[in-house]
Amino acid sequence: MASVQWHSRARKYEAEVQMCRLEVSAVDFSDYHPLKVTDSKARRGGRKGSTSSSSSSSSSVVLDPLSSMLDGSDPLSLFAAVSQTPYCMSVNTHQTDLRMKHLEKEEEVGSDFEPWSSKRGEILSRFTTTEKLSINLFMGSDKSKASSPSSAVSEKVRTRLEELDDLEEGSQRELLNLSQQDYVNRIEELNQSLKEAWGSDQKVKALKIVIQCSKLLSDTYKASPFTFVSGLVYDRIWSMCADPHPLPESFSADDVNDTAKETCLNWFFKIASIRELVPRLYVEAALLKCNRFLTKSGIQETLQRLTAMIRGIGDPLVAVYARAYLCRVGMEVAPHLKDSLNKNFFDLLATFRQIHGESVQNQLAQQRVEIPIYLTLYSPAIHWILQCVAYRAPEVHTYTPLRGNSDMEYSNHRITQPSHLLFASLGRSLSCADPPESERLSILNEAWKVITKVRSPRDYINCAEIWVEFTCRHFTKREVNTVLADIIKHMTPDRAFEDAYPQLQSVIKKILPHFHDFSVLFSMEKFLPFLDMFQKDSVRVEVCKSIMEVFIKHQQEATRDPVILNALLHICKTMHDSVNALTLDDEKRSLSLLINGFIRMVSFGRDFEQQLSFCVEARATFCNLEPVIIHLIHTVNQLAMETRCVMKGNHSRKTAAFVRACAAYSFITIPSLTSIFNRLNLYLLSGEVALANQCLSQADAFLKAAVSLLPEVPRTISIEGKQRSSEPFLLDFINNFLSTLLVVPDHPEQGVLYLVRGLLNMVQDYTWEDNSDAKIRVYISALPLLAAMSQESYLYTIPKVDSNETLYGGDPKFIAEINKLCETLIGQVLDHLKGLGRDEGVCRQGSLAFSLFGCLLAHGDLRNNKLNQLAVNLWNLSHKHGFCDTRTSVRTLEYIKHQAQLADLSHLSDMTARLSLQSRT
Repeated sequence: MASVQWHSRARKYEAEVQMCRLEVSAVDFSDYHPLKVTDSKARRGGRKGSTSSSSSSSSSVVLDPLSSMLDGSDPLSLFAAVSQTPYCMSVNTHQTDLRMKHLEKEEEVGSDFEPWSSKRGEILSRFTTTEKLSINLFMGSDKSKASSPSSAVSEKVRTRLEELDDLEEGSQRELLNLSQQDYVNRIEELNQSLKEAWGSDQKVKALKIVIQCSKLLSDTYKASPFTFVSGLVYDRIWSMCADPHPLPESFSADDVNDTAKETCLNWFFKIASIRELVPRLYVEAALLKCNRFLTKSGIQETLQRLTAMIRGIGDPLVAVYARAYLCRVGMEVAPHLKDSLNKNFFDLLATFRQIHGESVQNQLAQQRVEIPIYLTLYSPAIHWILQCVAYRAPEVHTYTPLRGNSDMEYSNHRITQPSHLLFASLGRSLSCADPPESERLSILNEAWKVITKVRSPRDYINCAEIWVEFTCRHFTKREVNTVLADIIKHMTPDRAFEDAYPQLQSVIKKILPHFHDFSVLFSMEKFLPFLDMFQKDSVRVEVCKSIMEVFIKHQQEATRDPVILNALLHICKTMHDSVNALTLDDEKRSLSLLINGFIRMVSFGRDFEQQLSFCVEARATFCNLEPVIIHLIHTVNQLAMETRCVMKGNHSRKTAAFVRACAAYSFITIPSLTSIFNRLNLYLLSGEVALANQCLSQADAFLKAAVSLLPEVPRTISIEGKQRSSEPFLLDFINNFLSTLLVVPDHPEQGVLYLVRGLLNMVQDYTWEDNSDAKIRVYISALPLLAAMSQESYLYTIPKVDSNETLYGGDPKFIAEINKLCETLIGQVLDHLKGLGRDEGVCRQGSLAFSLFGCLLAHGDLRNNKLNQLAVNLWNLSHKHGFCDTRTSVRTLEYIKHQAQLADLSHLSDMTARLSLQSRT
């Protein structure tokens, strides 16, 4: 190989910037808007060289997505337009249309009606238990009995009945010792299994799951409300009615074809085969809407029949939730049918006398549940039924059920409610409707006289927790602090707070929305002692997270208030100390975001030393969360830059000492990070900050530390749990590092370009991946840096820092060293290109050759004949096998021709004549 003589092209950066500026043209703003859409056909029609018709042009041009949205064809408009299109044979699309119509139909109940879904969370948080529960899970096999198309209908029916019987024959397993949340999670798993079974066309299995879930509601102590997926069957039957035309919105049974009716009847026959009352009742209630396919009065008749069936449930608690569910379904399907709602309410009143029956009393004695506590379990269902009865009903109609039952005999079964339950109910009512302002204090005082005398910690906290909302809404921190003190007094003895974490958490959640000023919140003497009652790690962390979320959301300005800082530092430390080897990465990220949000809101103004001291303390406190440590390093670097800007030369010695202290903080902290690329990037960033503050020795230490760390970069790194090649990240870092080296002056005791040579030596010795071109791409990337270093004036510099342009002043020996290093790098690249001449490497060869050609074109002095010829050879090599992008090649040639018109680049015209394009054929 003939030797290459490198000479960098002399650059005039200011002139080049002027040439690249856009031309200024006058714009008539009277009819102009940046988002205005003009006629696309007119634009295309005026295009030069266009010979196609407007129709063909419009079909070939891709529309701008923003323009299409402004034209009204956004996704939401398209979705809405689908429901107006003619019937399509696609079942999925048609079912989407039908579901939209179903939703519109069911919206007869307005937004003023509170749905059960919004009540569910409050009910589950209110009715908690620490008792362990059990659940029977269906373990049916996935075996399916194959049947020939000629099988008799009776055989199919018998087979399905046998499969249903399998549920009764031990195909279940019982899960014991479940917490309340585990129990709810298992129910959700059954719900998901139901959807999967239906989606895989295992209709019998889906029905079994529904039956099983219904059976859970027959246990008194598990009578939590449960919802079912009931739209699956209805949508399936509806889709069968779409042949030949879809059903109208106000369809009748006469509009339903025989196939759909037969399928609907088949489902009701399956339900009728369920042996137990409660599962049969719930499943049929869930499919109440399907009666519309059979008869005109089917829904009304079924509601009356199911209402009467509930009277056969012996347990009044199970019965009241069955009535609540039937009322819920009735409100969804036929809210205008009030008769069944009233009958359910009357039956509810009638069943209260069962509470004093022998059966219920024996169950309560067995479960050790007192009557007042037992009665509270009825309240969600009763409240729901009353809401359904009263919804949009005339006042006289609402009054009638209550008056009509005034003559019912309850005198023999008078039930005395404990005072704490009565005051808890009063507190809930006051949270919905505020009393007159003049009476609020007296109400609180009188109520608290009774509440504070409640001896049972459980009864006390259940009542006190409700009144916290009333206190926070209408009074100051003084009254709230008094309430907290009383709660601490009642819940501390015998560690009673350990059984009341949900209620204590509710107290915190009710206080935070009313105290966005954290100086006021933490000035309450009893707030932090109240937090100390959260001894369970998981609960304590959740409470701390809720406090930090409110702080980050509502704290408008940075603070230096010692009360706030000490309290929040303690709270953040609690979150940090919960991290261990088993903590998930998502949880670590969540905690780090909250802690970083706190650090971001801490500011000591111009007291930079105090700010640095806080960062030192935070580093020791949050050492196990790497994202927090990274944030602290960024904060300290920013602090160093702010110091230089604010001081502006005043107290230069003190400022320099502080900047060096910031650099020492970063230099000590960075090695503690586990991610090697975080360390590399922070070494580079900290070096740049030190350089900007004229701390040359510190900058030199950071950059040398980064170079010495390169051999430790692994070939693969873990990203989101998956192993990825580290080469793209390493190349990105090296390119950033090279751009920084332009302004870094050489050390007087080191050789010329010692940092550049040190980096290239590390790149040379690094173990790259097999068949990788990364090392060669680094060599090519180094050529622009070396060319920029040989210029008389650098492209960019740092104020008050003398770069090599000043140190060497264009010394010929320095330029000779640069040229020699460039020639060595080019030689390495050419040797690599020769080794890629085989079939499997020609594509990589072409790409690298074109990259080196572009580098020579931009930075080499192509007046040198050898360098000019090398550029032509590289162009031809890159196009030799047809792998070079034609569009890129054409644009490159046009650029060279344009540059050749300049006086100092006229020599490019001769080279252009020798550059040819080759097709892939």
